Amino acid sequence: MSSQSAAKLRSRYVEQVASELAENRRRQEELATQIELLKQEETLLTDILTLAERYEGFADASRLPEQTQDEPAVGQAKRRGAAGATARRSTPGRTAPKAGAKGGAQETSRQPLLGDLLLELLTGHDEPRPAKELRDELLAKHPGRNPTPQVVRNTLESLVAKGRVERHKQQRSVMYTPVTPGDAG
Repeated sequence: MSSQSAAKLRSRYVEQVASELAENRRRQEELATQIELLKQEETLLTDILTLAERYEGFADASRLPEQTQDEPAVGQAKRRGAAGATARRSTPGRTAPKAGAKGGAQETSRQPLLGDLLLELLTGHDEPRPAKELRDELLAKHPGRNPTPQVVRNTLESLVAKGRVERHKQQRSVMYTPVTPGDAG
């Protein structure tokens, strides 16, 4: 092997290693972001579990604390956890009365489920749509909703499992379309 071909081969190896190193760094940053999102989801789920355990003994749903229409669930959980924890600990077995609790469940209207919103957005298009575009469209049409990209993907995959949405892979992209009544039969 001549010194010129050896130098050429060495140069190719150096380029390949540099490229793989750059890809590795990009992937590490991506994974770090995903880990951070998972930590946030874990915190949220832990808060939800704590609240569920706290209110598990209630047979009457009207006695449960309610989330106001414009208050996000995370903020509500944190507010309750910080503000009401001392009062609940000091009087075990008793719950603080909530002002205006009568008929509260009937008075507040519930937000539509994320799956229903995504299905509605999908039915408005003739061609398959990626989860990112659906999330962007959701944020534009429903500014009060701000699900993470992972939550949108998970919800779409749940709809796929229920047979309400079809998944299409195009190269490295995953696209979704609604299942029409004709497709189901």
